[in-house]
Amino acid sequence: MINVGIIGGSGYTAGELIRILMYHPKVNIDFVYSTTNAGKPLSIAHQDLMGDIEMNFTDVINPDVNVVFLCLGHGKSISFLKENQFASHTKIIDLGNDFRLNKDAHFEGKDFIYGLPEINKAEIKKANYIANPGCFATAIQLALLPLAEHNLLNNDVHINATTGSTGAGVSLSETSHFSWRNNNMSHYKAFEHQHLGEIGESLVQLQDDFDSELLFIPNRGDFPRGIFATLYTLCDDSLEQLVAKYEEFYKNEPFVTVTTTNINMKQVVQTNKCIISLLKKGNRVLITSIIDNLTKGASGQAIQNMNLMFGLEEATGLHLKPSGF
Repeated sequence: MINVGIIGGSGYTAGELIRILMYHPKVNIDFVYSTTNAGKPLSIAHQDLMGDIEMNFTDVINPDVNVVFLCLGHGKSISFLKENQFASHTKIIDLGNDFRLNKDAHFEGKDFIYGLPEINKAEIKKANYIANPGCFATAIQLALLPLAEHNLLNNDVHINATTGSTGAGVSLSETSHFSWRNNNMSHYKAFEHQHLGEIGESLVQLQDDFDSELLFIPNRGDFPRGIFATLYTLCDDSLEQLVAKYEEFYKNEPFVTVTTTNINMKQVVQTNKCIISLLKKGNRVLITSIIDNLTKGASGQAIQNMNLMFGLEEATGLHLKPSGF
């Protein structure tokens, strides 16, 4: 069994990790660390776990676990690792943004691999330290990688993506209160979202001359979870040619499905799936990409990476079904 520790245990991504890992056939949850809830049952923060798991939060880490998931706020993983030492054999999967960019990937002798399995699977299998991708970044990269593989990203890419309120984290803010978020919609960080850096690095990994603009408008949705992303760019390939390229690129990826039908977010919520829909109009290709921001966009992908790191089949424990109504 893989002994697991979770740091920052009271947030949304930690709750999602616990929900999936407690039914994972090869995992034992050793501890869930939270200084604010130490000594209290997990169901204090994650009420949907009531009756399913008898465990309390702790403010003491076990440094000898096989793998630790860091579910801390962005920028806090570095300070936590400076103050807390783990055994040399302990693998680390960071769900924050501290180590995602190439310039940040080397930290105190640790080399963090960018954990997008669809392009870095071989490296992930050998890695001890993983920088888990961002949620928007996951949906957008999976939509564009097959085009980059075939050097077809030669024009600006227009991106409009809407995420659920859980993407903002569990702490309340002006734009996360129910009275503001309900029946409302807004955009934020237009053209400058922090995920653009990691997206660009992955695209250059496949298309080294990529220098077009990613014109990204992120939106806040009035629903709790999920990402619905639409992207369009110029491309001379026919729809049939594009479908063939996408299907070939993802043929060995258990969580990515390619279609030409209209898709909706309920098809992926509470799963580790990404569904990509392709549409061609003249010389423009429209790509729609849908994921659950907490699962494929965070905790599910982190478990997918863990499976690869420990030599398990990557879908182990991740056969999750959405609810269509």
